[in-house]
Amino acid sequence: MLPSRETKRDFYSAGAGDCIFAPGRKRRRCVSSSPISSAPETKAGSDLLDSIPEDLVVSILRRLASTSRSPADFINVLMTCKRLNSLATSPLVLSRLSRKAFAVKAQNWSEAAHRFLKRCLDAGNLEAGYTLGMIRFYCLQNRRNGASLMAKAAIRSHAPSLYSLAVIQFNGSGGSKNDKDLRAGVALCARAAFLGHVDAQRELGHCLQDGYGVPQNVSEGRRFLVQANARELAAVLSSGIKAHRSWLALSQPQISNPNQNRSCPLLSDFGCNVPAPETHPANKFLADWFAVRGGVSLGDGLRLCSHGGCGRPETRKHEFRRCSVCGVVNYCSRACQALDWKLRHKVNCAPMEQDAAYDGEGNVQIDGDHVLVVPMS
Repeated sequence: MLPSRETKRDFYSAGAGDCIFAPGRKRRRCVSSSPISSAPETKAGSDLLDSIPEDLVVSILRRLASTSRSPADFINVLMTCKRLNSLATSPLVLSRLSRKAFAVKAQNWSEAAHRFLKRCLDAGNLEAGYTLGMIRFYCLQNRRNGASLMAKAAIRSHAPSLYSLAVIQFNGSGGSKNDKDLRAGVALCARAAFLGHVDAQRELGHCLQDGYGVPQNVSEGRRFLVQANARELAAVLSSGIKAHRSWLALSQPQISNPNQNRSCPLLSDFGCNVPAPETHPANKFLADWFAVRGGVSLGDGLRLCSHGGCGRPETRKHEFRRCSVCGVVNYCSRACQALDWKLRHKVNCAPMEQDAAYDGEGNVQIDGDHVLVVPMS
């Protein structure tokens, strides 16, 4: 008698889930016993974001707002979902929004953009107050309100606001020539310089060297200029840009004081030939605003500061000081003069051909324009 043939038995594999093999049947698909598949299905339309605590979401949004590199970064968050849109526009988040998030283009300026800046200002954002103050003062010609917004930011130790108010005081912007307040300008510059503002340190150094609005102190003025040059160089190096040998070349003009030490660019009035610092969105807006609208919005006979990264316009004729060598370019401040010299003007500057007649106040009068003699050393 032949041995009986064994038939296939049902087989269970615990390792791979319930896998059943039976004679005369097709192999059935293994059903996974993992915890994920065994979990109950969520309700239709539910979102895991809803389970995150609100304070944690706001904390993350505050961090993202402070590191925004463009308006698009913040707009993308607003467009994600209704909950993020609601939380991202809360005062806690708007107060931390970075200045790059306010980099609206002048051609895209609208009432909605104006309201958004005002909303950020009401949330306590200092950059929004400074940006809106600059736009109202120079572009919308609302001098009183613009200066007030910058003053509120300056009270809270916002260095760019302090320096902008100093420029307004030095030039008497928004008023007459008699409205200049040199002592107030120096005081504002000193506060901004204490906070590490490079342009304010350079401006204060020239004021001390020349005795402009403050008792003359040449050595103290040189100290501030060296600090400004060193801080400018350190800011470029900390940004990750590799140092270049050309940075150590002097950027002073050929007519500089022969008695001045020319061995190190850090000791000059203009510093090293480092790349230009990033333009503040408020200044870029001013430059674009007047570039788009041309001389119509400026007014007859008014000029812009010749430094391309400034954008400040004159509020009356002959408000800005002109280059004492060529008489062609004009600047709202010594800081803009130093930056523009390194970037382009040192190539184009040539002695003026007109006959200049000095008046009793130390100015040069050329064709009715008052040109302050500004030594380029």
